[in-house]
Amino acid sequence: MLMRTDPFRELDRLAQQVLGTAARPAAMPMDAWREGDTFEVEFDLPGVAPDSINLDVERNVVTVRAERPALDGEKEMLAAERPRGVFSRQLVLGENLDTENIEASYDAGVLTLRIPVAERAKPRKIAIATRDGERQAITKDGDRQAVNA
Repeated sequence: MLMRTDPFRELDRLAQQVLGTAARPAAMPMDAWREGDTFEVEFDLPGVAPDSINLDVERNVVTVRAERPALDGEKEMLAAERPRGVFSRQLVLGENLDTENIEASYDAGVLTLRIPVAERAKPRKIAIATRDGERQAITKDGDRQAVNA
């Protein structure tokens, strides 16, 4: 049987393992969503020890670093598809999030971050003064309510 050789096929396969593809990122895939007044982000980190995960915040940038240790060199590898070594990912957060109160938990290979919305970014009522000195607040529905001031 003849096989066509492609000198770049092995290089392409190696690049996909290290860098990943759009359909399958190589390391630390994540999901993010908003639930009420909190943004939640989950990172898949299977096989990573909790003490090898570092989480840093500088201004509005969150950096997650994790390490999956290499296997000992005495094993004869038959397949090596899981990336190993140090992984890092950065998230740039909007100014409307409270980076001072981020909560993190790690369970079953999933790192979960809970990032609250900053108080200054939450909707609030504004009191409006009228000519006769009565103060009113406009509710979310557009109705006016008297405010005791």
